[in-house]
Amino acid sequence: MSCDARQSLMPVKEALAALLANAKPSADVEWLAIEDALGRVLAEDQLSVVDVPPQDNSAMDGYALNTAALGDKSVKRLRVSQRIPAGTAPQMLQPQTAARLFTGSEIPLGADAVVMQENTVAVDEGGEQWVEFLEVPVAGNNIRRRGQDVRAGQVVMPVGTRLQASHLGVLASVGIARVQVYRPIKVAVLATGDELVMPGNPLKPGQIYNSNLFTLRGLLQGLGCEIVMSSMVEDTREGTIAALQQASERADCIITSGGVSVGEEDHVKAAVESQGELKLWKLAIKPGKPMAFGYVNGKPLLGLPGNPSAVLVTFCILARPFLLKSMGVASVLPQQLFVEAGFSRTRAISRQEYLRVELVAGRAVLGHSQSSGVLSSAVTATGYLVVPAGAVVNEGDRLPFIPFSEVGI
Repeated sequence: MSCDARQSLMPVKEALAALLANAKPSADVEWLAIEDALGRVLAEDQLSVVDVPPQDNSAMDGYALNTAALGDKSVKRLRVSQRIPAGTAPQMLQPQTAARLFTGSEIPLGADAVVMQENTVAVDEGGEQWVEFLEVPVAGNNIRRRGQDVRAGQVVMPVGTRLQASHLGVLASVGIARVQVYRPIKVAVLATGDELVMPGNPLKPGQIYNSNLFTLRGLLQGLGCEIVMSSMVEDTREGTIAALQQASERADCIITSGGVSVGEEDHVKAAVESQGELKLWKLAIKPGKPMAFGYVNGKPLLGLPGNPSAVLVTFCILARPFLLKSMGVASVLPQQLFVEAGFSRTRAISRQEYLRVELVAGRAVLGHSQSSGVLSSAVTATGYLVVPAGAVVNEGDRLPFIPFSEVGI
């Protein structure tokens, strides 16, 4: 579809749906040892070949017994017939005896309960070990049953899972040492603007330091993308076209910042249209209205705005889900909470707004500035409060809240 300056602003929900419909997961996979797979995405279901735990075992240090052995005795006392350290195979429990065991010890055949050692008294009589029970146990007490966590043949992790530390632990618990994962997607990052200067260099009049390049690099590295190109682009049509051509040859996806508005020095939109197609442009989002999406030589391009906070919002809300789906991730949208607004705002705007807020006693408090050119408030804020288009905000209203932890900030 063609995009021009006269079109109406596309709602965020519609834009996100369009982006995800265009995200195509790669079929390129590799095998990795699980210790090297943190942050990678599973390319196949993971099935357990064992029960976890593999046998009935004790939930604590204590004594295993058959509850029928105590009967109606006035003194609940049994001889200790064996000691079972964790990791050793027990013998069958002798009748009318107890077994000393520890957390994780296998339950001997014939035992049906464990009494924690704090509710027992150990007695030595003539070299024999006895135990007195200070409580009447119930069959099943303190026993972790075989397979209560995972059953053999069960899918413990589906394809599309992005592996975190807990996932690696579960894989190890079922004996999986290697996994098939998608290869990282290759991303080119281009920052436009002749006014931009790299940190470490002196500023001349009219210049500012380039923050967008580093914000985007950090966000992409957090996703596990492979950054194959990271550079500044001169503000000319020719320079922009040349950079896009180079990026399309090296990367699976191109991300730009700046140059997608309608100014005379904004060349990204025109360059994309000359080298491919622009599928969406100008969204009903604040900050970030001039975001664009299209293709250059068949490679997807995410054209983010130039203002630093607009870069952050559009990446987290729109570009990140697109990249995650392109990486093969099954669940790509951030989790939202509902929190109370700790402020009022009577003026409604026509775009869906993402306010940088801090949670104070469970209420969303506005950061010191919501300007799209102010990035520092993202450091002190804890997430985005989402204000729907056309809505006013009354103190105490419950609104969606996206924690920064959900979007990699």
